Amino acid sequence: YTVTTSLLSLPRADLKSKVIDAPEILQVLGEIPHLANLLNGLYECRYRTLMEALVGIVDSLYADRYMHAHTRFYWRELRVLAYNQFLESYRSVSLAGMATSFGVSADFLDKELSGFIAAERLSCKIDKVNLVVSSTRPDKQSAQFHSAIKQGDLLLNRLQKLSRVINV
Repeated sequence: YTVTTSLLSLPRADLKSKVIDAPEILQVLGEIPHLANLLNGLYECRYRTLMEALVGIVDSLYADRYMHAHTRFYWRELRVLAYNQFLESYRSVSLAGMATSFGVSADFLDKELSGFIAAERLSCKIDKVNLVVSSTRPDKQSAQFHSAIKQGDLLLNRLQKLSRVINV
């Protein structure tokens, strides 16, 4: 549980010191199939290994009494984390090159990235003509501005709803 949950919750910098090098983790890492590949694949940016290990781990998570209900969430969030980590390194990358890095087909990757982009989980664009994925990471100040605008809109909408309820 420690390794699987820490992959999603800890930043990559803390993953090495708190999980990968921890003696308690190293002691049991070999006992659970695919767990070492999952952990090292994400940390060492070996995405093909990560995806292969993720498929194996998901079967174990489905069988687990506590993690069964959260398996789809874990499956999706770890892929989003890996895609974000991969795209941080590039301004643009070919869809075929990214698919090769992850060990999946370009069509699968295109559909999956499209869904994550539409849900605003990934900040990139897919150029379907040139088959290129372009990263559109906003700078911190711009991201804070957009976040403030979005939160302000939500606050205004809630206040308007509240005023309508009070007036009735």
